[in-house]
Amino acid sequence: MNVGTTSERAKVRAPELSGRGWLNTGGTNYSLRDFRGKFVLLDFWTFCCINCLHVLDELRELEAEFADVLVTIGVHSPKFEHEADPDALRAAVERYEVHHPVLDDPELTTWQQYAVRAWPTLALIDPEGYLVHVAAGEGHSEALRAVLETQLAAHEAAGTLHRGDGPYVPPPPPETTLRFPAKVANTPHGTLLVTDSARHAVVELDADGVTELRRFGTGERGSADEPAQFAEPSGIALLPTEIARQVGYDVIVADTANHLLRGLDLDAGTVRTVAGTGRQWRAGATEGPATDIELSSPWDVAWWHPAGGVVIAMAGNHTLSVFDPIAGTVRRFAGTTVEGLKDGPAGEAHFAQPSGLAVTAERLWLADAETSALRYVDTDRQVHTVIGTGLFDFGHRDGTAAEALLQHPLGVGVLGDGSIAIADTYNGALRRYDPATDEVSTLAEDLAEPSDVLLVEDSILTVASAAHRIERPVAPGVAEQLVHGEAMQISRPATEIHPGRVRLDVIFAAAPGQRLDTRYGPSTRVEVSASPPELLVSGEGTNTDLSRELVIDESVGEGVLHIVAQAASCADDPAIEHPACQLTRQDWGVPVTVTATGADRLALTLGGLDA
Repeated sequence: MNVGTTSERAKVRAPELSGRGWLNTGGTNYSLRDFRGKFVLLDFWTFCCINCLHVLDELRELEAEFADVLVTIGVHSPKFEHEADPDALRAAVERYEVHHPVLDDPELTTWQQYAVRAWPTLALIDPEGYLVHVAAGEGHSEALRAVLETQLAAHEAAGTLHRGDGPYVPPPPPETTLRFPAKVANTPHGTLLVTDSARHAVVELDADGVTELRRFGTGERGSADEPAQFAEPSGIALLPTEIARQVGYDVIVADTANHLLRGLDLDAGTVRTVAGTGRQWRAGATEGPATDIELSSPWDVAWWHPAGGVVIAMAGNHTLSVFDPIAGTVRRFAGTTVEGLKDGPAGEAHFAQPSGLAVTAERLWLADAETSALRYVDTDRQVHTVIGTGLFDFGHRDGTAAEALLQHPLGVGVLGDGSIAIADTYNGALRRYDPATDEVSTLAEDLAEPSDVLLVEDSILTVASAAHRIERPVAPGVAEQLVHGEAMQISRPATEIHPGRVRLDVIFAAAPGQRLDTRYGPSTRVEVSASPPELLVSGEGTNTDLSRELVIDESVGEGVLHIVAQAASCADDPAIEHPACQLTRQDWGVPVTVTATGADRLALTLGGLDA
């Protein structure tokens, strides 16, 4: 385990920034030398990644606290093909309220210069241009604050720190009724409810999908019940009439960035918090009183009677939970928090950002975004995959379900004939899966990031999120088509490793003023697996060591090493009985090529710097 301090290592000059262009700078292109005298925090992100969105929220307070000495730069390094589109990136920067400069790095040039291997990764550069801290995953804000506070005084005393405003230039304000709507539901009154995610509100529209009738929420990011506030709300579902009568509200809203569920009373126009604490789940209880259980970016909700309540697509930790509004409880329903694609019993299944839900009497359908998959849970709580093969394969291809490909779908809906409509978000398409024939087809193309689909009478409504409106893209009588597109894979440089023995080192150094927390047992955990499993002769499994020996099969030419690591650290002050603690966690999927000239060591930085 590497726990040395930054001062004990040789200084490393931060590589230059290189990409296609800049956003949020008023048209100015920058280099690192332009920020000399300031701390620079590089946030390597991609807008499909829920962990990256969590980090955007984590950094807001830090950016405000160190506004005159810290420049945050988002380095956008796309995972999916759609994310390399400059217009899509521009939309995402607005959608997620990114209030700092963003470097567009579609070829992953700066990513490779900094040897990044995971989204998200943070790299802190000091006022003299040296790399002083690297961290992958979530939960690093307190460690970054400690590093900044320690180094700030030294640079101020040395005269190398220059205070002042940063280079952020906000874009002009938009003028649309909705802004990045996420999900839609119909009401018993024939109207529509739409979550207006970038305006932090829920909007009731007339049946035409255009005329605004009323709005719930002030429009300001927040979590108050009165006056009602939301933060990037997404999923929305009506409760059965009898249940709504008993609990006193009609609608469940997944208040995504607040990590809450909210109850909406349509008659009174009131909002109440019904589940979640407002804190993001990292570890701890997953079952208990609803307002005592932490949630993690609930993205969609749906009432499913066989589950006994409202199923929550917990995109933030790759699980499904159930909220029982009568009992006022939340419990884990499916998933283990490991990101991946694995079928079988619900308690053992792996998901990857479940983001859309739809129900029939026999099946809970879900769009599993990061695996570009359509999946379902049956009434025996068995998980099945219909479309999709894993975290790295995607495309737009129709035909049999086994051959079909999607690209980061966010929504699903049940059509009148029992087939499933799929909001195939990054393909900009509306797709159809027919369970009777096991065939996939395309209903409509050229949509702007469709994120949900709803059947209203005989009309298919689609939330065209990046077009900021509700659309009816399928006219009566329009036939579906077959698209024979190419299969694609996540474009990311593979790491060359040596066959035989390879040393895996997960680098973690507790930040200044903190220590690894061992009061209740080991403070670290590392889980290793591989795709295909034959890639690893030995070294798979879970233990508490940050270093271990892997044995790589020389007959397997390439594959992916899956490493999940976490570490708990606390304030290092014996006088404090209950010190503040943080859990840091990261999932790596490292594409590898096995070659005789490859490295015999794989170092992954969870927090700190490699020796």
